[in-house]
Amino acid sequence: MKTRYTLLYSLFMLFCCCGAIRAQEKRPNIVVILSDDQGWADIGYNNPKAYTPNLDKLASTGATFTNHYVMPQCTPTRVALLTGRYPSRFGGDALQASNNPAFPIGTPTISQMMHDAGYKTYLCGKWHLGSTFDHRPAKFGFDHSYGSLAGAVGMYDHRYREGEFCVTWYRDDHLIPGSENGEHATDLVTREAIKIINEDREKPFFLYIPFHAVHTPLDERGKFVDQPTALDPDNPGRWRNEDEIEWFNDPDGIIQSEKDPEKRLLLATVHHLDDAIGKIVTALDQSGQRENTLILFSSDNGPQGSWAGDAYPNDLKLTDFNQPLPMRGKKVDVWEGGIRVPGFANWPGRIERKKIDDTVHIVDWFPTLAKLIDHTPATETKLDGVDLTPVIFDDGELAARDHYWVWNIKMNRWALRHGDWKIVKYGVGVPNLEDWELFHLETDPEEATNVAADNPAILKQLHARFLKHRQQDAQRTSPSIQNAAAQ
Repeated sequence: MKTRYTLLYSLFMLFCCCGAIRAQEKRPNIVVILSDDQGWADIGYNNPKAYTPNLDKLASTGATFTNHYVMPQCTPTRVALLTGRYPSRFGGDALQASNNPAFPIGTPTISQMMHDAGYKTYLCGKWHLGSTFDHRPAKFGFDHSYGSLAGAVGMYDHRYREGEFCVTWYRDDHLIPGSENGEHATDLVTREAIKIINEDREKPFFLYIPFHAVHTPLDERGKFVDQPTALDPDNPGRWRNEDEIEWFNDPDGIIQSEKDPEKRLLLATVHHLDDAIGKIVTALDQSGQRENTLILFSSDNGPQGSWAGDAYPNDLKLTDFNQPLPMRGKKVDVWEGGIRVPGFANWPGRIERKKIDDTVHIVDWFPTLAKLIDHTPATETKLDGVDLTPVIFDDGELAARDHYWVWNIKMNRWALRHGDWKIVKYGVGVPNLEDWELFHLETDPEEATNVAADNPAILKQLHARFLKHRQQDAQRTSPSIQNAAAQ
């Protein structure tokens, strides 16, 4: 009888272990790729003048978000992505590009969630959520991180602007001597990501890759590393060595068909970024992990448009250098051009080819990944995003909801969208009912005609929704997070 009991117990334990192994195998690797300042039209599937075959393939074989929103600038979008909350919930430095801490230590993040769920967690690229080591990615659930703690850097010297945060290129807990000067930041970040993909590990991994490209300074030297990008003095419509730099010369001649040299430089930078992403996907394929890897892609905000230059060494002044948008606004705007960007999800065999027309926001990625790995956020974590799995993996629909924007520490740009209606206000001070402009995006996607006077009931409804969000902003962070930050 004892032998029979022992046998049954052993079979039961074997069944449980096998079930646990199968459950572990079903948990996907997750790669989140964030480009920098890549506008809606700076990608091939939205604009044939951009050469991005790798991004186009990922989008066309996955779920493309046709109405995908972010925040108007880099730091706020990173806040929204990692916390699943609008940056105004934290206020202050979360609302604009800043090297100061964007949210307190102890704030729940995607990376901490993944770490706690048993994932190995990695970051390669631009952090820009607190540019000192006491607020580094390791404080928010990343096992390993590499790149720049500060924001944009020189593409070859990897230094931020002169001042406190100038030397910023690091690995984990230490600055890297010499900042790996002499190789393009896009290539360094890609190499690190591929190294991580090829690591021997038992756990699934979460890999966050916030590229520095296509943010200025634009510098595409190719093999001519000792010659900064500059116009050819003998032919000012061409860049020096342009004919011999691969990023200016795609096989289809698309980039060379652009006559404006500054726009051509941006297209070359986009080509370089796309090639880097292609290398990362190839590494997943060759390592046998592609079939069990979800890739999420987004830009962090709309196109930069123009740049005064001289903020970094070899930093070019550029004017109107992005591809033209079919919408109003650009980076730091709460008009559509500043906040509506490329975005998609790709997972072979799990996500069908589709276009998702529902309005989605990068705050949705936190609850979506939580659902995917069967994680329930703490009850005090009031996420602003919603779970997108019904529309990504099935043919469901999302209920109409609010999307909400505040930009700048001074809080001088405001917007809210609900359904096809959107209210916008520029200017310091919390908007009153009469301050708003009102637009119907389905009939007026360029936000050209203010119809507030003709739709007072709709305006009043959207203003009431806005006031509810302002109430949530006022609550700021929970006491437990504040206590953790103080420790």
